Amino acid sequence: MTQGAHKLDRFDRAILARYQSNTRLVAEEIGAAVGLSAASVQRRIKQLRDGGVIREEIARLDGPALGFALTCIVTVDIDYERAEHINRFKQRMLALPNVQQCYYVTGQWDFILVVTARDMQEYERFTEAALMNDTNVRSFSTHVVMDCAKTGFALPISAQADCR
Repeated sequence: MTQGAHKLDRFDRAILARYQSNTRLVAEEIGAAVGLSAASVQRRIKQLRDGGVIREEIARLDGPALGFALTCIVTVDIDYERAEHINRFKQRMLALPNVQQCYYVTGQWDFILVVTARDMQEYERFTEAALMNDTNVRSFSTHVVMDCAKTGFALPISAQADCR
């Protein structure tokens, strides 16, 4: 088992497979699908929350419906890769609401960002403030998303989760 992984039985996996795709499912529905009582499902979900397996339950908003018409994938190359510089960049990205995701990666680039903006002018202001004015950013490249074929955070646990 990998470090940090929790020991989950088949019922936990079955609950999570359903719950991660729809957190509004009631315990009775999940229980009927996995073969447990509603009380058992509620207890297990609480344990999964308390144990950090369920990290958060959030609403996914429609960006374009709210005026955020632009999504960009931004690759960033930094000059100094010492821990304090890496951590400083991560902290700066955490504080910027336009940055939806920030990954520290291996390979040609040091970071990959997913950035949203209302339009190209807002994105340009973001790049100037967040990237061009950062003396540790050597270069960055922007890839404008033309169409989002898939987005999500569901983990592929459903194949392991069949209880019946």
